[in-house]
Amino acid sequence: MRNDQASEQALALVEHLRTEYYRVVVAFSGGVDSAVVAAAAFRALGSNAVAWTSLGAAVPEADRASAMSVARSIGIEHVMVPTHEIHNPDYLANGPDRCFHCKSTLYSTIAAWAKEHEYETILSGTNVEDLGDYRPGLQAAADWNVRAPLADLGYGKQAVRGIAAVWGLEVANKPASPCLASRIAYGQVVTMGRLNRIQAMESWLHGQGFYDVRARLHAEDLLRLEIQATELAAAVSEPMRSQIAVKATELGFRYVTIDIQGRQSGSMNRVLNDL
Repeated sequence: MRNDQASEQALALVEHLRTEYYRVVVAFSGGVDSAVVAAAAFRALGSNAVAWTSLGAAVPEADRASAMSVARSIGIEHVMVPTHEIHNPDYLANGPDRCFHCKSTLYSTIAAWAKEHEYETILSGTNVEDLGDYRPGLQAAADWNVRAPLADLGYGKQAVRGIAAVWGLEVANKPASPCLASRIAYGQVVTMGRLNRIQAMESWLHGQGFYDVRARLHAEDLLRLEIQATELAAAVSEPMRSQIAVKATELGFRYVTIDIQGRQSGSMNRVLNDL
């Protein structure tokens, strides 16, 4: 995307927020989508915008740290508040509607906080491409009247990354980072132990130089690792292959595989038609 086009889209986003909203809470994960919304809201509304980050059990620690850093660079007020989806039996059951129950907890908690602090509107980082994917959390957003300015303006991921680059946001090229529960196969119960093991495995792989990875947990404690296709050769070569196997075993995984298809967004959703 050309810089002039991205600059025009950035200005249009700021103007949209300035004219449509007054006091807003941005559901802020620290990823590129919510970072662009937060940066635009701060430019448009100043102290009438706040970035709100969940301290839920399935939020990776690295994402919390990233959210703090990005909010600080933007200049927007940033709050981090515990959410308690881990106590919801419907969430723990990990059916295909898990994301709905998670987002319902998130938005209901934000709404209560916003009411207490006299903010009027919740904004999300949903972009127009998200609307065509399987995302039950979008129903929760509709239930809580959450607005999605990126989607409203027809902005997809390329436009969002272009705006982030124009504004110099550190997450402009950051890979997507869904919650840790999305790594657990549907029907396998979500537990703190499983979330911690998944996070530990991914953090270890990052430390070995693998930038964008997923540690997917299937039945019988089978760990399926998704690594960028360009990095597969490094992962299966010695001594790294053995080191991955040892680390996975240390963390309590019974079986460990490396998916030869590489990193794939939403790969757990392939089974939805069978459920």
